[in-house]
Amino acid sequence: MDKKISQELMAFIKQSPTAFHAVDNMKKMLKEDDYEELLEGQAWEIKPGKKYFVSRNNSSIIAFNLGSKLDKYSFNVAASHSDSPTFKIKENAEIEIKGKYTQLNTEGYGGMLCATWFDRPLSIAGRVLIQEGNSYITKLVNIDRDLVMIPNVAIHMNRAVNDGFAYNKQIDMLPLFGGSDSKSGDLRHLIAEQLNVTDENIYGMDLYLYNRMEPSIWGVNEEFISCSQLDDLQCAYASLQGFLKGSNDQSINVFACFDNEEVGSGTKQGAGSTFLYDILKRVNQALGKNDEEFYQALASSFMLSADNAHAVHPNHPEKTDVNNCVYLNEGVVVKSHAGQKYTSDALSIAVFKGLCKKANVPVQFFANRSDALGGSTLGNIAMAQVSMNCVDIGLPQLAMHSSYETAGIKDTYYMIKVMEEFFNSHIEEAGVDELRVTK
Repeated sequence: MDKKISQELMAFIKQSPTAFHAVDNMKKMLKEDDYEELLEGQAWEIKPGKKYFVSRNNSSIIAFNLGSKLDKYSFNVAASHSDSPTFKIKENAEIEIKGKYTQLNTEGYGGMLCATWFDRPLSIAGRVLIQEGNSYITKLVNIDRDLVMIPNVAIHMNRAVNDGFAYNKQIDMLPLFGGSDSKSGDLRHLIAEQLNVTDENIYGMDLYLYNRMEPSIWGVNEEFISCSQLDDLQCAYASLQGFLKGSNDQSINVFACFDNEEVGSGTKQGAGSTFLYDILKRVNQALGKNDEEFYQALASSFMLSADNAHAVHPNHPEKTDVNNCVYLNEGVVVKSHAGQKYTSDALSIAVFKGLCKKANVPVQFFANRSDALGGSTLGNIAMAQVSMNCVDIGLPQLAMHSSYETAGIKDTYYMIKVMEEFFNSHIEEAGVDELRVTK
């Protein structure tokens, strides 16, 4: 079971080289389960007992499953993100080097481990805007072959590289695209060929590099998985699987996957935008409910903010807290921080522990070392727009923000199981700092 789920996860990630592709694949999975697509620019007609989804920017998506008994309802929300650190190709991309090489001009997207991008096959994927009459139409593109590479400087030319080296993204990280036969416009022409359009019909491009290395299951007992974008497509995939499996009549189940978490979530499609609030508010209105009923629903609502967590590194156990540290294949992680970089508190942790117990899923706890700064995630950012009880969770992994990350083969299954339990449950405010969880 663990191996099969991991193989399905890795197949999903392989087919999702960018956030645009990930959301497109999520749409296909939702449509296969009879979810109906709604557009933000049109009026909504929704009914209890039915299933819907909405996307924004083609890189964020929110799906919701309406219970059939919504007299006193709440929202069960699972949130994750679709983007990962990479390199974005600039508008005027081709750089000619003495008539012998063509490089592509790129800039960093998010906080990547630069060294992991060298000397491996890469390609290009993203979205392209095509003019058709008076309209500009989005097309997804993935050049499904080894296309570019970022070559290392030989150690003979950089003797100090193993003593520590600061990579310059404008100098060291530019990919090699072509040799002396390449010419200006080759990239645009290649994209046009992929889409079967003319170069002149391309009016906009959001293109990114991605790692072409095949996903892998490895270890003496095949206990590890490695591939790109585990942060955060592992949580996104597992959350969606649990969402599709779970249901309850008294709640509105919500699956949210936001773009741009790696660069602060401050876009129209990020967790810091009004996207989640807009959808929840419109659902309430389309069901014929008033503002008072909406705010009552929010008081009983609950979010699982799912973003991966740092496992103990075998070479550097000192990098993690002495006893609030986590390991691969030992369960879902609850993340806490006194400075509120994570939303978890005693109430939300208690509810989540109860869900894990019912699902027979092991739980681990993560906190940063008290003398080290850690990262944050989308939970507390989303709470600034629509407030509800929230716990930050994730799955343990190694080499976060590498172009090729590592996780445990069992943990995706654990996340799916607790997500399914969550979406099978109805959560209700029973008093101040008191939540009741029922089936």
